[in-house]
Amino acid sequence: MPSDCEIAQSTPMQPITRIAASLGLNDDEIELYGPYKAKVPLSVFSRLSDTPSGKLILVTAMTPTPAGEGKTTTTIGLGQALSKLGKRACVAIREPSLGPCFGIKGGAAGGGRSQVVPMEDINLHFTGDIHAVTAAHNLLAAMLDNHLHFGNALGIDPRAVLWRRVLDMNDRALRNVVLGLGGRINGVPRESGFDITVSSEIMAVLCLAESIVDLKERLSRMVVAFSLDGKPITAGDLKAAGALAVLLREALKPNLVQCIEGTPAFVHGGPFANIAHGCNSVLATKMAMHLADYVVTEAGFGADLGAEKFFNIKCRSAGLSPAMAVVVASVRALKMHGGVPKERLGMPDVAAVELGMPNLLKHCEIVRTFGVPLVVAVNRFPGDTQEELDAVLTHCEKAGVRAAISDVHARGGEGGLALAEAVLDSLKKPARFRLLYDADMHIRSKIGVIASEIYGADRVVYTPEADAQIRRLEALELDRVPICVAKTQYSLSDNAALLGRPSNFVITVRDLKVSAGAGFIVAYTGNVTTMPALPRHPAAEGMDVDADGVVTGLF
Repeated sequence: MPSDCEIAQSTPMQPITRIAASLGLNDDEIELYGPYKAKVPLSVFSRLSDTPSGKLILVTAMTPTPAGEGKTTTTIGLGQALSKLGKRACVAIREPSLGPCFGIKGGAAGGGRSQVVPMEDINLHFTGDIHAVTAAHNLLAAMLDNHLHFGNALGIDPRAVLWRRVLDMNDRALRNVVLGLGGRINGVPRESGFDITVSSEIMAVLCLAESIVDLKERLSRMVVAFSLDGKPITAGDLKAAGALAVLLREALKPNLVQCIEGTPAFVHGGPFANIAHGCNSVLATKMAMHLADYVVTEAGFGADLGAEKFFNIKCRSAGLSPAMAVVVASVRALKMHGGVPKERLGMPDVAAVELGMPNLLKHCEIVRTFGVPLVVAVNRFPGDTQEELDAVLTHCEKAGVRAAISDVHARGGEGGLALAEAVLDSLKKPARFRLLYDADMHIRSKIGVIASEIYGADRVVYTPEADAQIRRLEALELDRVPICVAKTQYSLSDNAALLGRPSNFVITVRDLKVSAGAGFIVAYTGNVTTMPALPRHPAAEGMDVDADGVVTGLF
């Protein structure tokens, strides 16, 4: 079978002006980035203000495994299938981070016959949004260090600087660095480090902001350090918000592209799915909902991380009310949760599929906690047997969950028709969307609800560092916001080794950090890194470009 890159390159694309017209956008309402990409200015909202919103469909998944689930592929394939059924559909997803594309992950534009195109552009520099976030983040870092160098009028404690630098590349050597060496002219020496750009709070702010005014207000609120007397120092205190907004003004506009089959797709924003909310921008989602009757979006990782944050953070902030959710599963992932090692996944094993089902059903329970109807998409992989697929369908039926086989990787929209029909049937049921907790609750209470209701933990324990941070945040009145838990994506617990549906476990919160601009508190559990590393044999080793500019090896 051809690679994803080869499939994308062999697919004729429509001019982006035609894609925009299919959504009802006028020629003067798009800003072209070549023939196949465009940005849509925010002024479009003025014309669309009285337009009714389409139905918002969230695609989430069971707990991720190295075997693959296919969440983005399913999102795109479902959008294409809805279009095939004559529905006015649109896809809204995150744009990929550059670093992981060269590491182990490969591309992040879907797969097979369900991709967004131009795939190479989207996976590489695209329209420069992530680079703009890099520049804005590092400008703020430079202004902070410049303030320290020129007298430190704000009384910043150099040992309490929170704002590190970022780079959109996997580079373990930059995780911890020392700044300001080489004498007084080169600044104040202190320990710091680099994170990957998509983990920057600025990326989270960009994706939650709903206007340039909102963007500047959120940027101004970002806490970058603490003073010697323990008071928060913000980007506004450093008079940096205006300059950051200047760098981000173009990045704020949603990007419009297309799926392989011509279904419109907004690909915009890419906040880290662990320490942020892991969803595409609010602006792109709302724009799509004004322009289409059905909008298919996704959230990072499984329902315990992605869907929970989509509901409790993004929907709360933006006033969104999702109509339903799709939970993606695969036979391969179920077998891994049933105890089968990756190297033996090609061997038929119905018993292992059944042993892995509790994980999938737990994620269905999580979605139902929010009052949202759901459908399970069983993403077909080559080598899946009919007996294995039937086992998934049977167990879902016994649990009262509707499920459909999805073959969108191999067959595009045609392979997603059964899933699309199941989704349309489920949309006839009224959604009674509700949030999990009140943002005004105490920090421990909010974390406790997430740990018990979403993860299934027995209790939560806090390190002395976490206890101290909670007291500080409450004293500073920075605590009345949602919680964004940073934990491993590979388990419902905070221990990646606990597969399936673990029980009798404890969640340990080791630290907390306020993202005041984004409007949430990050609670760190386990060992979550914010600067990924390259594997022994990174994907970059197999990439090339020929004399005609044709890229190979990009997934």
